[in-house]
Amino acid sequence: MKSITIKGSQRESVGKVSTKALRNAGKVPCVLYGGDKPVHFSADEIAFKDLVYTPNAHTVVIELENEKFAAVMQDIQFHPVTDNILHIDFYQLFEDKPITMSIPVRLEGNSPGVKNGGRLLFRKRKLSIRALPDLLPDFITIDISKLRIGQTIAVETVLNDDYTFLHPDSTAIVQVKASRTSVDEEIEDEDEEGAEGAATEGGEAPAAEAAE
Repeated sequence: MKSITIKGSQRESVGKVSTKALRNAGKVPCVLYGGDKPVHFSADEIAFKDLVYTPNAHTVVIELENEKFAAVMQDIQFHPVTDNILHIDFYQLFEDKPITMSIPVRLEGNSPGVKNGGRLLFRKRKLSIRALPDLLPDFITIDISKLRIGQTIAVETVLNDDYTFLHPDSTAIVQVKASRTSVDEEIEDEDEEGAEGAATEGGEAPAAEAAE
C-alpha cells in the first residue's frame, strides 16, 4: 500500500490553550496510539491534504524530529462550520501485528447486464479487512465483465489469502438489477442462435461448404 509522509513536531503541552494556539497557527493537533505510550504531535493542516481528501487508502510515515513511526489514520474530527481539521488520531503499525482497515473497491471491465439496460448497484464502495501492514492492498479490484442482469458479486467470490474480510461471505458488493428498459439476455442469445440456424437452413450454404 502507498504511504504518505507527515512531518510534524512533538507537543510539550496538550491543554486547551496550547491546542487552540496550534489551530490558530494552521496546525492540527494529533495523537499516535498503539505504542508504549501515546505520542502527541502537531503538523501543518496542508500536510494532510493527500491523506484526508482522497477516496484512496494510505498508510502514513510520521516524522518527528529524529523519530519515524509507521501508522494508519484511525479517527478525524472536522469543524462543524468551516470543515477545518480539528484533530486526528493515528494508530501505530508493527510488521508482525495485523491491522484493520477499510479498503476502496475498484471495478474493472464492462458488465453485459448494464449494456442490456440493467442498473448497476455498487453496494460496497469500501470493504473492511484485517491484514499485516505489508499485505494491505491499495484497492480490492473486482472484474464485472461477466456480470449479467440478476447476478451479484459477493464477498465470498473475492476471498484472498493475504487478508481477512470483516464482512459475512454473503455480503453483496456489486450487482445488476433489471430495469424497465433492460433486455432479457438469455432470450436475446436464443434469438441470435435461432436467426443463425434459419439462415443456414433456408439461405445460402456456408462459405466452407460452397467451396467444395
